[in-house]
Amino acid sequence: MLNQVVLMGRLTRDPELRKTPAGISVVSLTLAVDRDFSSREGGEKQTDFIDVVAWRQTAEFVSKYFFKGQLAAVTGRLQIREWTDKEGGKRRTAEVVADNVYFAEGKKSRDDGAAVYQSGGSFSQQTPFDSDSSGFAELDDDGDLPF
Repeated sequence: MLNQVVLMGRLTRDPELRKTPAGISVVSLTLAVDRDFSSREGGEKQTDFIDVVAWRQTAEFVSKYFFKGQLAAVTGRLQIREWTDKEGGKRRTAEVVADNVYFAEGKKSRDDGAAVYQSGGSFSQQTPFDSDSSGFAELDDDGDLPF
């Protein structure tokens, strides 16, 4: 039998880290994953919102380094859970239990400049993409997400 899931999408919210009563770390997140095809009616791409959980060290890693809007790749397995709600109705949900979560895009500087260590023990502020020294200009990012 084979139950292997590979996903790549953007986090719809910051990961939520919790601890079980036994002290085991668990993190929950949701990935927005675009489908490879467009709908027939409007021509717009469809997006699936997939719940993901990770346990132990993977949970700690995700909660520390991932945030809303970040592109992430997840490998794991599909799990179907059943439970009874408050009204006594049977409920079912599908989620991906992550074995690994990877960065799927390059590192972006979140501040205006990066601290650079200089010989002699001092630090200076330097723009990460200085057009005068590298020949590349920094692109403006308005930070708006499509969801």
